[in-house]
Amino acid sequence: MTERDADFTAYLQARQGRLLRTAYLLTGDQHQAEDLLQTSLAKLYLAWDKVRDRDSVDAYVRRIMVNENNSLWRRGWKRREAPTDTVPEGTPFHDVYDEGVGAAVWEVVQTLPRKARAVVVLRYYEQLTEAETADVLGISVGTVKSQTSRALAALRERTPADLNPTHREEER
Repeated sequence: MTERDADFTAYLQARQGRLLRTAYLLTGDQHQAEDLLQTSLAKLYLAWDKVRDRDSVDAYVRRIMVNENNSLWRRGWKRREAPTDTVPEGTPFHDVYDEGVGAAVWEVVQTLPRKARAVVVLRYYEQLTEAETADVLGISVGTVKSQTSRALAALRERTPADLNPTHREEER
């Protein structure tokens, strides 16, 4: 194994779970998330030697995932994809951690348009700053602010009352 492969493998072992969660939050589907992550990691591997600043690998792969997710749904071949009865071999990585209401909250987030969902995922799940989010998405900081504001307003309208923290305190 070369040093390049060892570095890449170490990165994957450390970040695979978090990257898969991010892919899931972007796609809303476990299988699409696995496909998105696999494609993104393949592109990252091809560009591994070009990533000079190892501290920016996460930002680089997030950018790949957002771009790939946005372009995947536009491709015509995706609509022609057909399911099969034969499941490929392998053991997928399944992240089962949930804070109790996390799954319900992310179901509401999945109702947002793709761009708004990407902003919410990057700002609140990945905890990127407005400037970092703007850089990943290739948009201005002002656009991040306005999309975040509109996305949060939409989430407030769509969130069921039982997920509202003040509603939960009243039940106690």
